[in-house]
Parts: sequence; C-alpha cells; structure tokens
Amino acid sequence: MPSLVRDIPAAPSAIALMHFSNRLTFETDCSDVYTSQQQGEVDFILVDVRGPLAFERGHVPGAINIPGRLLTAEGLASYTTNNLFVVYCAGPHCNGANKAAVKLAALGYPVKEMIGGVTGWLDEGFALSTEELKSPVAAIGCEC
Repeated sequence: MPSLVRDIPAAPSAIALMHFSNRLTFETDCSDVYTSQQQGEVDFILVDVRGPLAFERGHVPGAINIPGRLLTAEGLASYTTNNLFVVYCAGPHCNGANKAAVKLAALGYPVKEMIGGVTGWLDEGFALSTEELKSPVAAIGCEC
C-alpha cells in the first residue's frame, strides 16, 4: 500500500518543471525581497495593499501603501507599464494581495505577489517598519 504522499502519483518531471517555473513568474518570497533591498537592487515597487491603520502599525521597509480598493488607472497614472509591482497583504490567510494582483494585471502592469505577506516577513526574522512613507495616492485618504 502506498503512503498518502504517493497515493496520487507525482507529475512527470517535464510537467513539474513547467508548473514550478510558472509559479515563479507570479510569486516572489520575503527572502528575495529582503536580499534585493540589502543589495540595493530594488527594481520593483513594493506595495502593501492593507488599509492605512495596518500599514502604520508595521509594514515591510520600503513599501508604499496603496489599499487594494485604490488600485485604479487614475491612482496609478504616474507609473508606466514597465514598473514591476510586488504586492503583499497580511499573510497566507488573506487574499488581498491576490485581488490587488488581479487589478494591476488588468490595468496592464507586471505584478508578483510576495508570498507570506507580513506573516512571512516576520517568520523570516525580518523587522517591520513603522516609518511613515508617503503613498502616491495618500491624497485620496483611505480610512479602511
């Protein structure tokens, strides 16, 4: 009798290669974001899509705050479609980053999700920032 792991056979290697390679086009992780920041190789816009109060309590250093509901063509007019957005939310229990990624992709922007969100960041042992950063849509004033 096979184990529960082998109860459903693994995909053939070629299919597994395609699947896992494709996932990396949609996702990045906290460690890659942190390392990129430490090496000064920040060629992406890190966006915390939670509400302003959650952002103020603690966010990933270098992130800007654009709550998901404010991701609109008007709010993003200062960005070009060459800008890569990396979005995150509270953590794996929240789909705010997925919703934000859908909005950004629908507007023509390249986007990746930072898997794990704030929870993943803390699990990696990285510190959150409470430094207030100016959001490009701060004038809209989200109080969610």
